[in-house]
Amino acid sequence: MPTRTVFFVSDGTGITAETFGNSILAQFPATPRHVRRPFIDSVDKARDVQREIEETAEREGKRPIVFITLVNDEVREVIARPDSKGLVLDMFRTFVEPLEVEFGVKSNHRVGRFSDAAKSQEYNNRIEAINFSLAHDDGQSARNLAEADVILVGVSRCGKTPTSLYLAMQHGIKAANYPLIPEDFDRGRLPAPVLPYRAKCFGLTIDPDRLAQVRHERRPGSAYASLSNCRQEVRAAEAMMRREGIGWLSSTHKSIEEIATTILRDIRPDRLIY
Repeated sequence: MPTRTVFFVSDGTGITAETFGNSILAQFPATPRHVRRPFIDSVDKARDVQREIEETAEREGKRPIVFITLVNDEVREVIARPDSKGLVLDMFRTFVEPLEVEFGVKSNHRVGRFSDAAKSQEYNNRIEAINFSLAHDDGQSARNLAEADVILVGVSRCGKTPTSLYLAMQHGIKAANYPLIPEDFDRGRLPAPVLPYRAKCFGLTIDPDRLAQVRHERRPGSAYASLSNCRQEVRAAEAMMRREGIGWLSSTHKSIEEIATTILRDIRPDRLIY
């Protein structure tokens, strides 16, 4: 399947169009060239994008794929006109209009996820969760751990920080994370600040070969990054998590999205319903 250019065109950030579009494109053996065009909220801007689509089609000899989330009819008609040189996939018309018929009401045609971020409690909760996760990254602080929704534990560089931030940004989850270090293994127990909150803990582990590779990128040639040390730390961490009754999974072959969903399912299943 030849490589194609894919446009994501939106009158907001384009996150919805790109997330949905990439999910669909993942079903096909292609490596598309992505072109993001957010904040297309006027006819003039839409015409500029349409010209870009036409130039791409002429240059490549193939129709670009165009995912759009445009609520303004005039703007949308410029991109989705019948003689468009791209294959236009209109997510709002595909999903919103049938739902208007089903519900018997018109949609509010809101641009973006938050029409006014300052007034959105959901948005404010996410900001608060991000601040919490940053303050409690890598065991920096033990303050207010009682407020945490989840505390991630695992050896250094196993994926705790990106997972914590993803949980905060996407789900408004207050996620702290604590590294398990050799001193913890010598003591044979979790870090002291975490012990009272064992029920909130979720463990991440990783294949030692992959861990050594990641650590070598940070500290090449160090004992910290040696394969023997990585094997020892991973083995000790997994033994501790089993002993403490902490649920855990390997981040080696899983995406952050998969890890986060598993954590929500096991620690905060209520957050899967919103």
